[in-house]
Amino acid sequence: MNTTPSLVAVAPARTVAVIGAGRLGSVLARALVDAGFDVRGPLRRGERIPRSDIALLCVPDAAIAEAATNARPHAGLVGHVSGATGLDDVDFSVHPLQTFTGSEAPGIFRGIGAAIDGRTPSALALARALAEALGMRPVRIDDAHRAGYHAAASVASNLVLAVLDAAEQIVGSAGISPADARAALAPLVRQTVENWAALGADAALTGPIARGDEQTVARQRAAIAADDPALLGLFDALATQTREIAARRTAAERAAQPAPDAASSTDSSESTRSAA
Repeated sequence: MNTTPSLVAVAPARTVAVIGAGRLGSVLARALVDAGFDVRGPLRRGERIPRSDIALLCVPDAAIAEAATNARPHAGLVGHVSGATGLDDVDFSVHPLQTFTGSEAPGIFRGIGAAIDGRTPSALALARALAEALGMRPVRIDDAHRAGYHAAASVASNLVLAVLDAAEQIVGSAGISPADARAALAPLVRQTVENWAALGADAALTGPIARGDEQTVARQRAAIAADDPALLGLFDALATQTREIAARRTAAERAAQPAPDAASSTDSSESTRSAA
């Protein structure tokens, strides 16, 4: 059992009914047990909900309202784990900023971000304590900014998969199998992500657009147009955004250059006139 100081802040809310036995619900239930909570579930739809201090809804967003109504008579506080849904039907929310397959070990939550919120100060404190008890790093995201936050998460995870799938398809046009394509591209993807995490996109950007090599970009575009025309719109959109990053970096580099010294410039001009 991995008892943490945050567990003290949750007490006496020690019993948790995890409602929803999907990918996240299954992993979350195991992690809560590992953190020292008395967990009921994960419960599937229609299963009886035992009396609990907390009901944590791990259900699709469209099912939250109904699940909250069903759980309310059986729990002191009701929360959900949605990143995009507000608090209209629940008391608090804890959204782990991670992707799950359902087979992860309880330690998957340690060190990841978590968006939290609560309708009252005590509910917010509970959400924070739950996140910290699982080893997550909580940050408050209110209803007004929840959709934008969740969009960022989708861009960083779901939409990245769309880009990687496109790369797999393009290299597949050269006769490389999907498995070999992923094996070849994965180290490049991992290093790119590491560079971005350490330095940000401006400093991490490499490649022909960063170098201003538009001839190479044009050859890339022509190859995609010939072999994978359905991906041409995606390539163009990504190239446009990448040019924005490159331009931003160039502007920052120019702004960081020291201004010419006025006195030195004057002296240089005087020397030039004397020599003439």
